[in-house]
Amino acid sequence: MKEMKMKHTVRIVATLSLMFLVVPARAAGPAFADFDRQAKDGEHLNVVFFGASLTWGANATDPQLTSYRGQLAKRLETKYPNAHFKFWDGAIGGTGSQLGLFRLDRDVLRHKPDLVFVDFSANDSISSPNPETLASYEAIIRRIILEAKVPVVQVIFPFQWDVAKGNTDGMVRRDAHLAITKAYHTTTGDAIERAISQVKSGKSTIADIWPVDGVHPCDKGYELFTDAAWEAFELGIHDNITCAVPEKMVNAPTYMTSARVRISTLGPPPSGWQVGAPHVVSAYFDMLMSRWLDDEVIVTNKPVGPDGKPATTQPFGRLRAKFTGSMVMLFGESTNKSGNYHIFIDGKQVLWHSGDGKQTRPEFDAGALGKVVNGNCHHAQVLAEGLDPKVEHTLEIEPAFTGDAEQEIRLESICVAGEKAS
Repeated sequence: MKEMKMKHTVRIVATLSLMFLVVPARAAGPAFADFDRQAKDGEHLNVVFFGASLTWGANATDPQLTSYRGQLAKRLETKYPNAHFKFWDGAIGGTGSQLGLFRLDRDVLRHKPDLVFVDFSANDSISSPNPETLASYEAIIRRIILEAKVPVVQVIFPFQWDVAKGNTDGMVRRDAHLAITKAYHTTTGDAIERAISQVKSGKSTIADIWPVDGVHPCDKGYELFTDAAWEAFELGIHDNITCAVPEKMVNAPTYMTSARVRISTLGPPPSGWQVGAPHVVSAYFDMLMSRWLDDEVIVTNKPVGPDGKPATTQPFGRLRAKFTGSMVMLFGESTNKSGNYHIFIDGKQVLWHSGDGKQTRPEFDAGALGKVVNGNCHHAQVLAEGLDPKVEHTLEIEPAFTGDAEQEIRLESICVAGEKAS
């Protein structure tokens, strides 16, 4: 079977055209006062909330109304009764700023925002100094200010254990994000410090904020998050803060050159693969991939024909593409049926590593998250970092189905970033 598969492999060879941003640094950019004036004048304004499940409002009684997004939207409408607001939800639960950077064009900038609130501090891990995610987070802030030319409110939200700790010692990412705030003259809603203070003073308890699980608060917790974000927004107006872009980035400029390229645009798919649509049902609304993906390339060991009947299984070809950059990741959909796949870069097999780096295996599991949440959700997988950005690399994706159970792989895009991205 393996010999047949390799014999019938059909390869796609394509160059991923990456976006290289050459933008001169500016002394000053968009001001919070401009948004305040436009809102008072009754203009049409777009506000984008960008982040993960804490931005979406998981465990809120009504995420559209009682999440921090919903509560802050209500405060904006109350403060500016003549304004015509449109609020955009750009939150996918369980994702961080690396994927966020590749979602920025589609899920933030295309909405032509006038104000953006940015999450990701918690999901990038508040105690982690990971240079890749610090670089991707800063690139998001920098690009919003440079390209959208609008003010940014950074929000730093806690998990239960962050507040139970009783202080912010060792929260190196919080410190790093506050350094970005200082460098870019944004504002920051620090809900960690606020929550610790409220618990210590007896105004709230840990159980009040997180009555269901230690990750997602409920309405009272989201009200606390809203207070932190609102205070930061008001500070921007009161102190006449104008966002600025420093000439030199605080972190590495890796993610200022990037591209998210839909695999379906690279040419006819290999043997056994076909272009299809994301599911329109999911485990959670923020993980409904029909909202976040334009299409998918799909391979399955149990194909179905146009008549709905089982079709003949074809040998599975390797999906192949060429790219330049220092990091590469995949974005697609995870389901209960998702199976494993192998990754080869420059002909060498890439091993999957656990988050703590203690476990490795040859297979990447496209269904890892889908099985945890017991439904359809996202598949976002970093494949490699630290590649030589000055040479062209080859990426190959090979299905690794085993047994007779129905299995599939659903991928939308290859995401690449790095110095010589072309």
